[in-house]
Amino acid sequence: MPGVLLNRPADAAYDIRGWVGDYLEKVTDQWLHPVPAANPGILEMFRDRDRRPLRDMMPWAGEFAGKYLTSAVQILRLTGDPGLRDCISVFVKELTALQAEDGYLGPWPKRSRLTGTAPNGGKKMSTWDAWGHYHVMLGLLLWHEDSGDRTALTCVREMGDLICRKFLGKTARRGKRLVDTGSTEMNLAVIHTLCLLHQRTGGGACLDMALQIAEKEFPAAGPDGPLAGDYKRAALAGTEFFQTPKPRWESLHPIMGMLELYRITGEREYRSAFEQIWWSIVKLDRHNNGGFTSGERAQGNPYHQGAIETCCTIAWIAMSVEMLRLTGSSIVADEIELSSLNSVIGLHSQSGRWVTYDTPMDGVRKASAQDIVFQAREGTPELNCCSVNGPRGLGMISDWALMVDAADGLALNWYGPSEISTTVNGARVKLIQETDYPRKNRVRLLVQPSRAAEFELKLRIPYWSERTRVRVNGDRVKDVKSGSYLSLHRRWKRGDSIDLELDFSHHFWKGQKECGRKVSVFRGPVLLTYDRRFNEVDPPLLPELDAARMRGKLVRNSGGVNPPLMLVEYEATGGQQLRLCDFASAGEAGSPYASWLKVKNVGATRYSRSNPLRSGRAGQ
Repeated sequence: MPGVLLNRPADAAYDIRGWVGDYLEKVTDQWLHPVPAANPGILEMFRDRDRRPLRDMMPWAGEFAGKYLTSAVQILRLTGDPGLRDCISVFVKELTALQAEDGYLGPWPKRSRLTGTAPNGGKKMSTWDAWGHYHVMLGLLLWHEDSGDRTALTCVREMGDLICRKFLGKTARRGKRLVDTGSTEMNLAVIHTLCLLHQRTGGGACLDMALQIAEKEFPAAGPDGPLAGDYKRAALAGTEFFQTPKPRWESLHPIMGMLELYRITGEREYRSAFEQIWWSIVKLDRHNNGGFTSGERAQGNPYHQGAIETCCTIAWIAMSVEMLRLTGSSIVADEIELSSLNSVIGLHSQSGRWVTYDTPMDGVRKASAQDIVFQAREGTPELNCCSVNGPRGLGMISDWALMVDAADGLALNWYGPSEISTTVNGARVKLIQETDYPRKNRVRLLVQPSRAAEFELKLRIPYWSERTRVRVNGDRVKDVKSGSYLSLHRRWKRGDSIDLELDFSHHFWKGQKECGRKVSVFRGPVLLTYDRRFNEVDPPLLPELDAARMRGKLVRNSGGVNPPLMLVEYEATGGQQLRLCDFASAGEAGSPYASWLKVKNVGATRYSRSNPLRSGRAGQ
């Protein structure tokens, strides 16, 4: 496919172990399995949409089923859990049976379907109905891709046909356009699934509808200003994403649809606009923990203290996966790892039972059911936008961990205890990692093909690893460059091994604006964080560290019910002891934490595309 340099192997099998494997197991057992029975309204809202009295619902209630399904399918790709597969199969069968004869699959009564408004206690409320359809379509497409379930694909096709019948060819004079239904960052997101459906089935009006959205509805204006994001024109003009008409996080989904139009049509302006937006976010709105948005939108300030919403970070990783597929850039994969190992794990409870709404750089962690309890309703007491979406961050590891290029070479992006296998040149190749990464910096990779096979294996060398050592079967590999893939082309045979030693010396991001004079400390891809539960000193009295003298000592026995992945002990100025844990574990017990710290002897490092984290070593 044009515009795809790297892709997920369709036949890949995964065994993700260790720290992340524990999260996958617990999220499956404690969240994905119980959701349909514990929150029966997730489907009942579709079944009784025309019954009186009408349900009291959030404008985005129709998204819950789709987001849950997407998360479940992507985690299933990693675990192969048979119980989860059965759970999804039953859920999809019931969901598709609730589709109306005209193709509608949302929770709103007949007169309100795809109109943008619905009755609410004698008044009218805005609805994100097309947005709900987008998420249901996406979940069903993923399920069909993995299971071959034709009923799921038929359901998506009928949803797409309905949207086309209702909105295709409409102008402001002739009738209501999709953009006229309001909530345009959300409702125009169907451009993405319309493109995916066109790629899956061909023909139909889906492509015409997607082009209409991109060319006529993205730039649409009303009496009070822009109706939608004008994503292509604004980006091609060099406008930063936070300065565009619709810089909320939901816009990332229609922007991904714009990229799919490039893959379908070859029109390079779509690609250029997408890349401009991605880099703008990295530069100005991706935080030190890999999270995206402040107060649910881009602000042009990575130090902004607004809420870093779970859904925003999940959308950012999904967009970044597409950027990785498009460009084949290892630096994009580094960005995905940063977000995944810090924010995605950090937004999950270690129990697997809940996720956050906000995972701040400094502060406390609260369950989304506590923070945004206003979304709870009868029949859906645990559901909110984030609770159904958060697990997708873990599931998307299947999209980028191991990828295949056009020449049937492999690109390994995921480092951690695992076993991943796929087929290369007719041989089944198993990649086994013996490592304690990211706690430790050494990775031993065993390459085990079912028979001797020649292919290229690319290893991601992170941009933060200034000095990386690689050996193949004990022989040193020269010219290993950070911020790139190391290509190893050979005839691989069973017993071949690769030893990778990454540079885990501390690197530092010196903050500005709200974080002025404070510093983020990284050890490899992990953001080190103060958590009160591991220290005697309280947040207002944190001592200063000296970057030039930081010699951290890993502490293995940290105690407590939920130990961190890593705990590193330092001697601060004045001789005080300060312990820093990984960001993902910080705040697990409800204690306050801080990732912006007092550190001296750190210089400011400017942003660049080769170092988007702005981090440098002491003395640089």
